[in-house]
Amino acid sequence: MPAGHTSARSRVSARTARRAERRRRLRRTVLGATALVAASAAVYVLAPSREGAALADGRPAAAQEPQDTADAPDGGADPAAQGGQRPTGPTRAATAAPSASPAAPARPTAPGPASSAPPAPVPSTSAAPGTFTSSAASGQPQGRGTALRWRLETEAGSGVEPDAAARAVEEILGDPRGWTRDPAYGFQLVGAGSPVDFTVKIATPATTDRLCEVVTPELVGETNCRAGHTVVVNLKRWQEGSPQFSGTVEEYRALIVNHEVGHELGREHETCPGPGRPAPAMMQQIKGLLGCTSNAWPFDGAGTYLSGPRVP
Repeated sequence: MPAGHTSARSRVSARTARRAERRRRLRRTVLGATALVAASAAVYVLAPSREGAALADGRPAAAQEPQDTADAPDGGADPAAQGGQRPTGPTRAATAAPSASPAAPARPTAPGPASSAPPAPVPSTSAAPGTFTSSAASGQPQGRGTALRWRLETEAGSGVEPDAAARAVEEILGDPRGWTRDPAYGFQLVGAGSPVDFTVKIATPATTDRLCEVVTPELVGETNCRAGHTVVVNLKRWQEGSPQFSGTVEEYRALIVNHEVGHELGREHETCPGPGRPAPAMMQQIKGLLGCTSNAWPFDGAGTYLSGPRVP
């Protein structure tokens, strides 16, 4: 074989070998880079940054900051505006949302009450335990008749202060438009532990229904009553008055007391004497006025009894 031919084939074989070596080195480089990228991705997945977690959650990192419950309880509302105490430490914006990311641990919160507001009085639509607290207040006899001794009690949890309520009822009973205008009647407030002729209880609606044995559907939770020698005042009516009564809540309280104490005195129900006339205090005005005008008192300012036809 000619010498030139052998030399040319050797050069081709050498170039082929060099190309194969370069391909092997390139493959090793590519495989190494791929492995490095995969390892980096695994580390990122296992330990994401706070910024990465925030973006994955769809919110900016600032919104992931945990919120101290002592700063703004009840969803971020100002505790002072709700009757609570402001925190002694610095506060953050109320718009900061609690973090849901495990990479953003919550900072310790300042110690404080679980609720921002003090316990509120039991709403007038709720039932308290059915236990009562007696007023310690007492007073002088009112009226010219034999004084009926009475005491006031408020249901635990009602939010009504017994002594203040007792004074309010005492003022109603001693008003010159009240039952003491009749010389046959008299009253005297006595404190806890004293014997009484009747008791005035301010009770939540559910307790009122139980004490009064209310079964009429439209009166459930709505009415007052006299049960035995107990005048039961519905807390809802004491707080809100009545939609049928045109007057202040204080005036409606007078109607409750005068109506139910009227039953204690032996008075029966009366009805409207005519359109435009004052409704008698012994009328069940909560059921409607039948053309009469709202009135809380048995007598007018001149001493005339505001009567109406007796209800059979």
